[in-house]
Amino acid sequence: MRLFDPEGPVMSALGTFADLVFCNILFCLFSLPLFTVGASASALCDCALSLAEQREESFIAGQFWKAFRRNFRRGTALWLILLLGVLFLWAYSRAADALPGDLRRLYRVTFFVLLFLYAAGAQYVFPLQARFSRAGNQPSLWGALKTAWLLSAAALPWTLCATGIGVAAVWVSFFMNPAFLNTAVFLWAFAGFAVVAYLQSFFFLKAFRLL
Repeated sequence: MRLFDPEGPVMSALGTFADLVFCNILFCLFSLPLFTVGASASALCDCALSLAEQREESFIAGQFWKAFRRNFRRGTALWLILLLGVLFLWAYSRAADALPGDLRRLYRVTFFVLLFLYAAGAQYVFPLQARFSRAGNQPSLWGALKTAWLLSAAALPWTLCATGIGVAAVWVSFFMNPAFLNTAVFLWAFAGFAVVAYLQSFFFLKAFRLL
C-alpha cells in the first residue's frame, strides 16, 4: 500500500485534520461576538458529527455556514440559557467560599457535584441541537435541555468518556505545565475545539442510539 495513496488511511486522516482546522478557525471567528457562540458551537458539532460518521459534504466551510444559519436562533437561545447555569454555579461557589470551616468544605463538595452534573448534560446540548436541526424535528427549548440531561444519565458510560476527553484536554493544555500557556492558547485557536468535538462525537453518536 502506498503511503500517499489518495484513498489510503494516511491521506484520509490528513484530510479529516484539515477539515477540523477549517472548522476550528470558523468556530473561533463566528464566536467573536460572544452571543453567537451557541450557533457557532452547533455548527461545529454538526461538522464534527458528519466527519465522525464520514458523511461530510465536499466543502466543509459551506457545511459550517449552512449549519450556522440553520441553528442561529435556537443555538443562541440555548447558549444564553447555559450561561445562566454558569452564573448560578459561580454565585454558588462564591457563597460556599464565604462559609466557615466544615460548612465551607461540605458546600464545596456539593459545588463539584453540581458542576459535574451541569457539564455532563451541557455537553450534549449543541450536538443534539445540530442533530435535531438537521433532521427537521426540533423540540421546544425545554424539551431540548431535558433531553440533553436525561441522555447524559441514560448513556452514562459514553457521557463519562466524552466528559473525560474535555477535562483531560483542558487540564493538559492549561494546568499541567503553565509555562506552555501561550502554546496551548495557539493550539486551541488552531484546532483544539474542533479536535475535542470530533473525538467526543464518537461517544455522542453511541449515546444518540438511545433516542
